[in-house]
Amino acid sequence: MNKTDEYILRTTKEIIVKFIEMGRLSPSNIHESFKDIYSTVNETIKANVSKKAPSNDKQT
Repeated sequence: MNKTDEYILRTTKEIIVKFIEMGRLSPSNIHESFKDIYSTVNETIKANVSKKAPSNDKQT
């Protein structure tokens, strides 16, 4: 897993946690919401990263 994927996963987790804390999401349906939020974060980050100069982010 490269750093970008790790950031996407971490960001998705934080959004889920905040939604649960605010009462906007129930822990019983996390699996449905997680997929949607992950996809949105993934698309947004990767679309913006591809527009910028190449980074030194190497997969190990």
